[in-house]
Formats: sequence, structure tokens, C-alpha cells
Amino acid sequence: MTKDAVDVIIDQWRDERPDLDDLLPMEVFGRVYRVAAAIGDRMERAYQRLGIGRGEFDVLATLRRAGEPFNLSPKQLSDTLMLTTGGMTGRLDKLETAGLITRTPDPGDRRSLRAQLTPAGRELIDEAVPAGLAVQREALSRLDPADARRLGDLLRELAAAVTR
Repeated sequence: MTKDAVDVIIDQWRDERPDLDDLLPMEVFGRVYRVAAAIGDRMERAYQRLGIGRGEFDVLATLRRAGEPFNLSPKQLSDTLMLTTGGMTGRLDKLETAGLITRTPDPGDRRSLRAQLTPAGRELIDEAVPAGLAVQREALSRLDPADARRLGDLLRELAAAVTR
């Protein structure tokens, strides 16, 4: 097996700090971070070809996953995407200007608006999701399918353990 950049870092720490006996956490999370950053960059390029960034993708995808009539309150979007309401407002402004969403009055609260996909927004997100999946699928194609499934299972367990 070829050494990667994380192996080099681990070796350097072992040389400099032999008292650090368990560097496995650094090894695992170093690789998780590097994989996430590399795939994130590739996904960003795939979405840029469609005229959106990952932030806009996230909003459009959340609205699309909500099902008909593809609308949510800014609070629901903020909670799902773990964004401040100010950050959400900026994204919604950009998407509305691009004609990908509209803001409609909330029938349950006259003081509130709901973000709703436009037909153009739905068409765009329905093109963007497969583009992102292609990037992810290509990256996973380097693993045996059973290993990819096991990796998904292990990451689910880790995510559950660290997000409680």
C-alpha cells in the first residue's frame, strides 16, 4: 500500500512526539477531512457548470426533497441546513433573483413567507442531483462495492456517536 500525506504526518508526529501512543484518531479524521474537502471541491465544480454553488444546491435540494408543493419556511430551511436566518436570507435572495425560487405568504402565519421552487428551480435541481451523484459515484468506484457499503455503515455509526 502506498503512503499518503496522512501517513507522512503520522510518521512526523511519531518522530517528534513518541509519547503520543495512539495516533489512530488523527489518521482517521485526517483522511475523512481530506476526502470531504476533495469531493466537496469536485462537487462545487459540477454545480458551477449549472450556475449554482453548493450553498444554493443545498437550499434547492432541501426544497425538492420536501415533496409537493416544494416549499418550506426559512426557519425549516435554516434548521435543516444548520444556517443562521441571516445566512439563509442571503441564499434565498440570490435564488429568488435567479428565478429559482419564489417567496409566497405562509397560509398559517401572515407575518411569514415560504420559499418555493419555481419550475426552473425544479428543473435545475433535478439536473444538479445526478451531476453530484456522478462525482460521488466516480470516487467510490475505486472501492469494492462491499467495502463502499461497509464504509457507509461505519460512517453512520461514527456520525451517530459524535452528534448525540
